[in-house]
Amino acid sequence: MATLFVLLAAFSISLILTKIFTKTYDYPLSGRIAMAVMLVFTAIAHFTFTKGMTMMLPHFIPFKTLVIYLTGIFEIIAAVGLLVQTVRVWAGWTLILLFVLLLPANVNAAIHHIDYQNGKLDGNGPIYLWFRIPLQILFIVWTYLSVIKLHPHLARSTNRQEDITKRQKKG
Repeated sequence: MATLFVLLAAFSISLILTKIFTKTYDYPLSGRIAMAVMLVFTAIAHFTFTKGMTMMLPHFIPFKTLVIYLTGIFEIIAAVGLLVQTVRVWAGWTLILLFVLLLPANVNAAIHHIDYQNGKLDGNGPIYLWFRIPLQILFIVWTYLSVIKLHPHLARSTNRQEDITKRQKKG
């Protein structure tokens, strides 16, 4: 729930600030900033709630603590990547993959009633999935829309001639 609040609050603040400073609403930029803020927020949890986070991973995953630390570091790098034009699309696709790969850990945590914040087996249980799965889908769609879909000039056209024509008109 906190991640959703952070995402929406960061988006709202960013949207207002872009309107004040640029006189226009920049939804994709605000979306990327919000996702970056949320990723830093969640990355911090990897270092502060390590025990509970390791409990979320399925039993067959080795080196659980290392995996948690590395995913925390990755989330910080991805957050920065969302804000750097040259790697933005790559960071977006990588995050979408990460969000898909994290879903089994969330399902595992719900099935085993894991409360990652206190590292105990007294979490909400499977009922949590009614919130978490749609939230994970929101993260995927949010990333796609704010990083990839709404930035056609960053994604390459499948029509090479169309790309050449557009560059000639600009030049």
